[in-house]
Amino acid sequence: MNEIIYGIHAVQAILKRDPQLFKEVYLLERRNDQRFQCIIKQLKQKKIIIKIVNRQWLDMQVKGATHQGIIARVQTNRRQFQEQDLPALLAQHTAPLLLVLDGVTDPHNLGACLRCADAAGVNAIIIPRNRSAYLNATVKKVASGAAETMPLIQVTNLARTLRLLQEHNILILGTTIEADSHIYQTSFKFTSPIALVVGAEGNGIRRLTKKYCNELLRIPMVGSVASLNVSVAVGVFLFEVVRQRLSS
Repeated sequence: MNEIIYGIHAVQAILKRDPQLFKEVYLLERRNDQRFQCIIKQLKQKKIIIKIVNRQWLDMQVKGATHQGIIARVQTNRRQFQEQDLPALLAQHTAPLLLVLDGVTDPHNLGACLRCADAAGVNAIIIPRNRSAYLNATVKKVASGAAETMPLIQVTNLARTLRLLQEHNILILGTTIEADSHIYQTSFKFTSPIALVVGAEGNGIRRLTKKYCNELLRIPMVGSVASLNVSVAVGVFLFEVVRQRLSS
């Protein structure tokens, strides 16, 4: 099965990791900047088929999305993780770090969260099958290669999945601006097995999701704005986990 990816970072990520997945690459005509020339050189070295096309053709393929003048048709080799794969995945790590996204429906936000999670060493991302963005070309472009490496598990019932995580001694930490404790004054250490639950901007995590959280946390806001973009908040939380784990 083949799929379309677009954007310089997304193409470069696969070119670096799995160049054999490329079927062909479409490049914008008359673009000759150094960045493009570098990509063309790498594609030719790997003997990947290159086709030069006009902007209108590229725009049609991605329905007007920002493609940066490059689209690739690649073979899909991403493993499709299922809900039942979760126990085996947890068993592979002594202190698993999971990210649970509750109601993040914007594909740009999902892609940015994938990128943050990959950088912070998250072992898997869990999303509900409904009320969530799904893995598409936009997500992959924003994720800049993380979509091909990060296990993404869609679950039918998020509350049931959180119960399963608790049965595996995973500490469930919910994030909400209404929490009494903030991330820098918590009594526990982030070195334990953790699932960080983050909701979309505006609605946040759902009431039933909060019910299964062991503790609720917030980011202390000292300026005039009340909240952060979800992917920015994910980065703040995850890299506090990284900081504590590196210093332990």
